[in-house]
Amino acid sequence: MAIPFSYSFRNLWTRRLTTVLTASGMALVVFVFAATLMLAAGLRKTLIATGSTDNMVVIRKASQSEVQSGVDRDQAALVATQPEIAVGTDGRQLLAKEMVVLISLPKRGTDKPSNVVIRGISQESLALRPQVRLIEGHMPRPGSLEVIAGQSVAKRFKGGGINETLRFGMRDWTVVGTFDAGATGFSSEIWGDVDQLMQAFRRPVYSSVLFRLRDAAELPKVKERLETDPRLTVEAKRETKYYSDQSEMMATFLGIMGMTLTIIFSLGAVIGAMITMYAAVANRTAEIGTLRALGYRRRSIMAAFLMEALLLGLVGGVMGLFFSSFLQFFTVSTVNWQTFSELAFSFALTPDIVTRSLVFSLFMGFVGGVLPAFRAARMNIVEALRTS
Repeated sequence: MAIPFSYSFRNLWTRRLTTVLTASGMALVVFVFAATLMLAAGLRKTLIATGSTDNMVVIRKASQSEVQSGVDRDQAALVATQPEIAVGTDGRQLLAKEMVVLISLPKRGTDKPSNVVIRGISQESLALRPQVRLIEGHMPRPGSLEVIAGQSVAKRFKGGGINETLRFGMRDWTVVGTFDAGATGFSSEIWGDVDQLMQAFRRPVYSSVLFRLRDAAELPKVKERLETDPRLTVEAKRETKYYSDQSEMMATFLGIMGMTLTIIFSLGAVIGAMITMYAAVANRTAEIGTLRALGYRRRSIMAAFLMEALLLGLVGGVMGLFFSSFLQFFTVSTVNWQTFSELAFSFALTPDIVTRSLVFSLFMGFVGGVLPAFRAARMNIVEALRTS
């Protein structure tokens, strides 16, 4: 004979203060657990959204990022001869030869410097990135000392706003526009004419060549041709894969750090749940004896107490997820370890994180309740009733 579910729920409701305090401890652990997963998910989402599945990025072989890469003009010209490259409505190839460098800029309000990506763009760069939209001002004119800044740069860095001036590469550059790149890494970049930037930084080579394929399914064929051509020393990747690789190191670090903190905090939460359940068993000794006398089996009593512990964990999990969901409204910035530049991104709550957090909270409840439940089930009927 099984003990009704309402019995476990009623006992938790009767001990409301203890239930809330124990569930709050579990909620704190779930909050830390979910926040860490959301941070890593937000980083991946921002970088992966930066790329397009139809675009290919060509960089120097063995380079980890565009900052470390160098593709000379002859090799860039060979890449541009690939017949699979798409053509725009104006008849021009959807291909951009770009340069990427890092500069240090002071932040607004603090003067604390941080690295920012400067991207030298070609005429087709904007067409290759439909997620980027100019929201104020105009595009840099070819051959001019004009740049446009992503919204994150414009808000966070001195000189990044429209009509302001930035000093880098031994020249003064005027910000003539700001652009919205959505939840992508481009929001943390500054764009200008590639030829002018190459002269300013005395770089004779491009950092990368970006182009769109007529058919995304042709990527393996183009990749093999470029990487096996003896005239080239390049590596070709789908743009989404390139930016996904950029997030790997940082996301792994966040995962390890979050798991370490979670384990430390969860030990305290599990001990708290265990103490709560042991106290419940001690206070309900006579009740347990009565249940046994009424014919309820040991496994039914054990299941009832385990159900209480699982409910505690579930309440803590829901509370933790509720509070962690508000983190989605915050934007944080960190250093991208692949490029050593600052990257702004938001926390991201996904169905997978919700599921993993609830499973984790139930696991804490189970671990905290299994020993007290076993003790309750092993009680002798006579001894339990004698305490009444």
